[in-house]
Amino acid sequence: MNICIVGTGYVGLVTGTIFAHKGHTVICIDKEEDKIQMLKEGIMPIYEPGLEEMVKSNAAEGRLRFSTDMAEGVKSSQIIFIAVGTPPRADGRADLSYIEQVARQIARHMNEYKIVVEKSTVPVQTGEKVQMTIERNIKEAVEFDVVSNPEFLKEGSAIEDALNPDRIVVGTSSERARKVMEELYKDFNAPIITTDVKSAEIIKHAANSFLALKISYINAVANVCELAGANVMEVAKGMGLDRRIGRRFLYAGLGYGGSCFPKDIDAFARISQELGYEFPMLRQVQQINREQRTKLIKKIEEEIWILKGKTIGILGLAFKPNTDDMREAPAITIIEELQKRGAAIKAYDPKAMNNAKSVLDKVEYCQDPYGAAKDADCLVIATEWNEFKEMDLTKIKQLMNHPTIVDGRNIFDPKKMIEMGFNYRSVGR
Repeated sequence: MNICIVGTGYVGLVTGTIFAHKGHTVICIDKEEDKIQMLKEGIMPIYEPGLEEMVKSNAAEGRLRFSTDMAEGVKSSQIIFIAVGTPPRADGRADLSYIEQVARQIARHMNEYKIVVEKSTVPVQTGEKVQMTIERNIKEAVEFDVVSNPEFLKEGSAIEDALNPDRIVVGTSSERARKVMEELYKDFNAPIITTDVKSAEIIKHAANSFLALKISYINAVANVCELAGANVMEVAKGMGLDRRIGRRFLYAGLGYGGSCFPKDIDAFARISQELGYEFPMLRQVQQINREQRTKLIKKIEEEIWILKGKTIGILGLAFKPNTDDMREAPAITIIEELQKRGAAIKAYDPKAMNNAKSVLDKVEYCQDPYGAAKDADCLVIATEWNEFKEMDLTKIKQLMNHPTIVDGRNIFDPKKMIEMGFNYRSVGR
């Protein structure tokens, strides 16, 4: 099929690349000329394992191309995916202005039947607004259908998730659109769940909110474990082996971050409120998540007392490993709070330091973990990169002013760390 993807962020670029990999002809559209030029040159605007190689191979074989020309994208494609950003507004609502702009542009260039697909995460009832916008701006009497096809990609494993999804959700009331979407996804080994548009829109918000709930729940349990002298990792293992619960997302630490969970929970809470349901559980999930960063700061203060004039090394800046994404990263809150208390910050991250420089001031960025540890009064693990798990801890201890590690991701064994002579604090243990 001929496919147009509007937006070349995480979702759009990965989605377009995977469809090209499956043999479709894909044109990715973005209004940012610099980004499109980078992609044409094989330079990725984001870090995602395996993405660069797949983009280059499919572009070389002619199945994947990049352009700023919306007219070309719309007219040449049977299916048009809207994958632009929906950033949070100050009031918690999703900013849908980019969705609206793209819908208007699509309408102006439609010359025959098209399927317009919401791929961005949007509030329920957005499909109706997209439908209305296209109807009001269309120049010819052309038929079209609006479909909701939410994404379920995890940064750091987006290629694998896109190639092997747990399920494919298609929201449409059109039999014609349903058949085309099923044909599009026929080579994916996953069940296709067909719903109405509104149900499909809610599925994404409901799924992300539930996963965030699991993370906040195990962090709340971790707080109980610390008070009781128990080990949250053993508790989580015992819980996770129950097939009704499952092990995934039961990892205590600094809470969730990134571009999806914080935004989607805020939006879902706001949507629910506007529909007449307060959904207080979601507010509690958010509160627990915020408190995890505060608790980590408290542990640092308990170990080194006065922060003013002290040097703190931060290992990990991205909100999770295998990405360079700094959006809502716990490290931002932690570093800013430490700086307010007068601490000097040294930091290292394998992939995110360039992005971090645009959001964090007065940080000394180091070339490796050992640089961050040198002369540090405390070392904080903020992201669980494998590189940190494999560090030479003897060397780390020798480099530090004092061998204090506050591990926000529970990557080390407390018993072994104490035996090595570290003053070691973790989460829920």
